[in-house]
Amino acid sequence: MAPSNPLNSPDGIWYSTGTMRHITPKTIRPPFARYSYGVEIPPGHRILICSGQLGIDPADRVPGTVEEQTQLCFRNIEAVLKDAGLGFADVVRINAFVTGREHLKGYMEARDQFVGDPPPASTLMIVSGFSRPEFLVEIEVIAAGPAVE
Repeated sequence: MAPSNPLNSPDGIWYSTGTMRHITPKTIRPPFARYSYGVEIPPGHRILICSGQLGIDPADRVPGTVEEQTQLCFRNIEAVLKDAGLGFADVVRINAFVTGREHLKGYMEARDQFVGDPPPASTLMIVSGFSRPEFLVEIEVIAAGPAVE
């Protein structure tokens, strides 16, 4: 069984219940939030690279808050994962972009509704903007799952 905290692992490696290996060395500073420093994908797995998703629905509506946009981004990602036969447990990396420091907390709180344990590797960046001024967040993921025959 995986330790509940990577720092409690004797070797600093946090193992998932699946076949991915989540790595957070004890020799470096613990992560600032809920993410792993590395995720090792075992041989024979397929990889899905998901383009950045914006918080926009099929009717071109964009919610006004970063929390709502983040939830919509993750629901859009969930649709891509599902079409590939994968789910959030298969996500090994998240790259997220927000338009201001004031959006960090709201993004992370909404993200944590979709991220399980152990969490994937993750990077969160502040950018100057997106293609439309109402967009506050964009999220892209990489997922990996067993090969399909």
